[in-house]
Amino acid sequence: MMPKKPSSLQIRRMFLDYFASHGHRVVASSSLIPAGDATLLFTNAGMNQFKDVFLGREQRDYTRAASSQKCVRAGGKHNDLENVGYTSRHHTFFEMLGNFSFGDYFKTDAIRFAWELITEVYGLSVDRLWFSVYTDDDEAARLWEEVGARPDRILRFGEKDNFWAMGETGPCGPCSEIHYYQGADMAGNLPALVNGPGDNTVEIWNLVFMQYERDAAGHMHPLPRPCVDTGAGLERLCTVLQGVRSNYDTDLFAPLLARVAELSQRPYESGSELGPAFRVIADHARAAAFLLTDGVVPSNEGRGYVLRRIIRRALRYGRQLGFDGTFLADVAPAVVEAMGGVYPELVDRWPVVEMALRAEEERFSRTLNLGTDLVGRELRRLKQDGAVELPGAMAFNFYQTHGIPVEILEEFAQEEGLNLDRPGFDAQLAAARARGQEGWKGELLSRFREEYEQLQERGVACEFVGYEEFALDGARVVALLGAQGEVDILSGEGEAVLDRTPFYAASGGQIGDQGTLAWKGGHARVLDTQRPAPGLVVHRVAVEAGTLRKGSKVRAEVHRGRRLDTQANHTATHLLHAALHHVLGPSAQQAGSLVEPERLRFDFSWGNPILPEQIEAIEALVNQNIRANSEVSALQMKLEEARAAGAMALFGEKYGEDVRVISVAGGAVSRELCGGCHVRRTGDIGAFKIVGERGIAAGVRRIEAVSGRGAIELFQHVHGIVRQVSGRANVPPDGLVEWLDKEGRRARDLEQEVKRLRLKLASGGASDLEVQQVHGVSLVVREAPEMSPGELRELADTLRGKLKSGVVVLGMAGQDAATLLVAVTEDLASKLAAGEIVKRLAPIVGGRGGGKPTLAQAGGKSPEKLGEALGSAARVLEELLT
Repeated sequence: MMPKKPSSLQIRRMFLDYFASHGHRVVASSSLIPAGDATLLFTNAGMNQFKDVFLGREQRDYTRAASSQKCVRAGGKHNDLENVGYTSRHHTFFEMLGNFSFGDYFKTDAIRFAWELITEVYGLSVDRLWFSVYTDDDEAARLWEEVGARPDRILRFGEKDNFWAMGETGPCGPCSEIHYYQGADMAGNLPALVNGPGDNTVEIWNLVFMQYERDAAGHMHPLPRPCVDTGAGLERLCTVLQGVRSNYDTDLFAPLLARVAELSQRPYESGSELGPAFRVIADHARAAAFLLTDGVVPSNEGRGYVLRRIIRRALRYGRQLGFDGTFLADVAPAVVEAMGGVYPELVDRWPVVEMALRAEEERFSRTLNLGTDLVGRELRRLKQDGAVELPGAMAFNFYQTHGIPVEILEEFAQEEGLNLDRPGFDAQLAAARARGQEGWKGELLSRFREEYEQLQERGVACEFVGYEEFALDGARVVALLGAQGEVDILSGEGEAVLDRTPFYAASGGQIGDQGTLAWKGGHARVLDTQRPAPGLVVHRVAVEAGTLRKGSKVRAEVHRGRRLDTQANHTATHLLHAALHHVLGPSAQQAGSLVEPERLRFDFSWGNPILPEQIEAIEALVNQNIRANSEVSALQMKLEEARAAGAMALFGEKYGEDVRVISVAGGAVSRELCGGCHVRRTGDIGAFKIVGERGIAAGVRRIEAVSGRGAIELFQHVHGIVRQVSGRANVPPDGLVEWLDKEGRRARDLEQEVKRLRLKLASGGASDLEVQQVHGVSLVVREAPEMSPGELRELADTLRGKLKSGVVVLGMAGQDAATLLVAVTEDLASKLAAGEIVKRLAPIVGGRGGGKPTLAQAGGKSPEKLGEALGSAARVLEELLT
C-alpha cells in the first residue's frame, strides 16, 4: 500500500519492484564516467549504459531492464550548473528512474506500465495528469485513451517537445510525456501549462519510442526491432508524491540543508536572499561526493575541471553564509548518510573523497582569500572610471595569476553591476593554451613511461638516418603501442617504433617530422615523431588502410616540403643567434627556441627591449649571410674538442661524449652543437624577416621570425596591403606615412571639436538649466547622450559649477547598461554625500555604486529603467534631508 507521504527510498524501490514484477532485470547504476563513449562528458541519462544494446552492437541475456541511474548535467551540451539554486528543479547531480525494452515490448506495454505505476501504485490523481504525444502519433494517443486517460488530457506537440533522436542520423522516434499539475486551485489546471510557463505543471516521466532509423538524407526507415527508453527524474517524482512544491523540500535534500544550517548557524528559508546559497551548497555537495566516489579528480581539464567548478561554486556561495575556509567536506557526510544505503560505494570510498574534497577546498580558500580583495579593488576602480564591463584580458590575468575561475569572476562582476567580456576572456585562454600546448609529447611521457622503459630494457632502439634522405625502404616495425599499451597489430591511432627511420624526433627546439608509412596492403599517416627516451624514436601514426603489424617492413617517407621549410628555419636560428652576438654582444645568450615549418622563435637573455635600429641591423646581418650562400657543414667530434673550437651549446640540451657540430662558413659565421636538420647552403633559406620582439620574463626577450617560403608569403601579404591602402588614399606608397600623420591630426582635431560641441549641447547655457528645489537645495537632473566616462564627469563638473551650490544627477543609457553619476558641491557634501545618493538610485537600474562625498558613480544592467532612476532623484534627496 502506498504510504501517505512516501520517502525517496520507498519511491525508488516501488519503481524498481514494479518493473521487476513485470519481467525486467533491475540493473545497477553505471558510473558517472561513461564507459567507452567519448561523446559524453558524464553519464546524463539512464539509457547511456544501454546505448550499444539499443544500437545492436551488444547482446545481453535480458530484453527488459529497469534502473535508477546516477546522472550529472554540469558540462558540455547538457549543462544546468548556472540554474542550480535559483529554480526548484535544476540540479547538477540527479537520479533517473527508467525502464527499457530492447526489441521486446513497445508502445502498448510501455504506456500500460506507466499508467499502472503512476495511478495504481503511486496513486496519483488522474484529474491532475496530462499526457503529451507527438503530433502525428495517433497510436500513442489511442493507447493512452484505452488505459483510462481522458481524451481532453491528451495533447499533441511537435518535434521540439515530443520527438527524440540519438543524433543527426541513427535511431529516433516519437516520445510521450506525463505531466502533473501541482497547483492548489484546480481551476488553474489548464492545458496551456503543459510544456508552458511556470512550475505548476511539471513533466514527471518521458517515454521514448525508438521506431525509426534516420539516414543522412533525413529519411525515416522503420526499425526491425523497435525499442523503449523511459526516464523519470526521482527528484521530481519525490516532489509530487511528497506533496511539496520544490525538489529541495523533499527528503532527498532536507538532511543536507539541515546540515548546512547547522554549520552556518543560520536557518534555511527557501524564499530568503540566502536561500540560493543553501540550495547551491546542498546540490553541489551531492555532485562532488558522487563524482569523487566515481574517480573524477579536480583538475583544469575535462571532467576534473567541471568538478573543480562545482566545488568552487559551492565555496563561493558558502562565503554568503559566513563560511571562511573549508566546510563542504563537513556537509558531504550527510550525503553519505542519506544515500550510502543505495549507493554503498559512497561509504566505501568516503575516506578518499573526504581527503580530496578537503584538499581542494583548502587550495581554493587560499586562492579566494588572496584574490577577492584584489579583484574587488579593480572592479570598483573600473566602475569609478565609468566602465560597464570587466575586460577579458584583465579577467584572464586574474584567472591565470590567481586561479580564480571565470564563472566566479562573472559573479564578482555582476555583484558590482558590471558585465564580463567573455569573448575576450575566451580568446586569451585559447591563445594561452596554444602557446603552452605540449601536445602528444606530454601524453606519451605520462601514459606510456613504463612501456618505453620496458622496450629499452629489451634493447629496442631506432637509428635515425634522415639527415640526408627523406625516404627509406625496408624499415622494420619493432614495436607497436595502442591505447592500452604494447600490441602486435595496430589499427586506428597509436605509436610505432622502427629499427631505422628518416623521421626526425622533436628535440633541440625543432618539432618532429610528419609523413607516411606504407606497406603491402596498407598505409598510415605519421602525425608526429618524438623521442620519449634515449635511442627510442616513436612515431605517432593513424592507420588509414589495412593494419600495421609488428615485424612487417614499411616504406617510411618524410613530408618533404614541411621538412625543407623546417630546415630553413632551423639554420636561420643559428644565423640569428650569431647576429645577436654581433649587434648586442656575447651576453645575448640563447634561452630557448622553437623551430616549425611556418616560423621560428628564439628566446635569449637580454634586459631591455631591442631598439628598432637594432632589429634592422640584426635582420640585415642575417640576410647578408643568407645571400653569401655559405656552406653549412655537420661534423661529429668529441665534446671537449667542439667546445675548444668555440661551438656554442644549445639551451636545455644534454650532450654525450660525441657531439654533432653545425658550422656556417667553416665556423666564421656560426658554430653550434646541434642534432637538428639544416640546409646545405645558407642561400637555400632565401630570406629572413623578424615579425615580433617582446619580453617573456625578467631578463628574457623573444624574437619571432619567418624565413624562406614564410618570408616570401609575408612580403607578398604586406605588399598587397600597402598597395590597397595606397590606392584608397590616392597617394604613392612612399607618401603613406605623411598622409597618415596628416589624417591622424585631422581626426584628432575633429574629435576634440565633437567633444566640445557635445559637452556644450549637453550642458546648455546657464539659462537652460532646469533646476528643481528640494527643501532649499538646488537639484539638476539630466539624461546625457552617450559619451565617454571622462566626458560624463566633465559634464557633471560643468553643471555643478553653474549651480554654485546644489546637486547634479546624470544618467546615460548604453545598449546593455546604464550609468548614473552624482556630483555634489562642497558646501553640501557633509549632509548630502554623493555616494549615498547613488547607492539609493543604483538598484533601480539593477546595479550598485559608490564613490566620494562630492562625486559618485554606479553602473547597472537595466538601461530601460534609467528614466525611473532619474525621476527618483528628488525623492532620494527629500529622504536624506528630512
